[in-house]
Amino acid sequence: MPDAAADRPELRPALDALSARFPGVVLSVGVEKGEITVRLGKAGLIPVLRSLKEEAGFNALEDIIVLDNLRTAGEGGKRFTVLYQLCRFPGADRVRLAVDVGEDEGLDSAVPVYRSADWAEREAFDMFGVRFEGHPGLRRIYMPDDFEGHPLRKDFPLEGRDGGV
Repeated sequence: MPDAAADRPELRPALDALSARFPGVVLSVGVEKGEITVRLGKAGLIPVLRSLKEEAGFNALEDIIVLDNLRTAGEGGKRFTVLYQLCRFPGADRVRLAVDVGEDEGLDSAVPVYRSADWAEREAFDMFGVRFEGHPGLRRIYMPDDFEGHPLRKDFPLEGRDGGV
C-alpha cells in the first residue's frame, strides 16, 4: 500500500491498522475522492465494523447501498455488492466498506454494532433480496408481505408482474 493514501496522508494510520489487524479479511484498501475504501471478505464484516467504530472512532453508519452485479455474476462474480458508508465525527472522515455476496448467501447483520443499520438492511432485503443473518426483525419495509420478487433487481420486469408492481 505505498501510495494508497497519497491524497489524504492523515488516513494512512487507519489504512495500515485495518490491513495489519485483518490480513485475511481485508482484500484491498485505498483512498478514492478523499474517502477510505475497503473491500472485505464477508466473514470479516462485523469485526471490521466493530473495530472501525470502537477503535477508529467511525461513530455513524450513514447508509447501506446494494449494487446488483447481474452481468458480472454470470462471469464468476458475486451477484451483489453491499456498501457500508461510515462517518467519523468530528472531522467528517468517511470510510466505505464493500462486501460481495452471492444471490443465495447472507451477510451478518450490522445492527448489533450500528443500530441505524436496522431499516437500511430491511430496505436491502425488500428491494434486492439480500438476507442479513441475526437481524432483529428482517421483513419487508415497502412491499406487501405477499409480494413476490425484489423490484430493484436488474432482472425484475420493468412493467412489473401481472399488470402491476
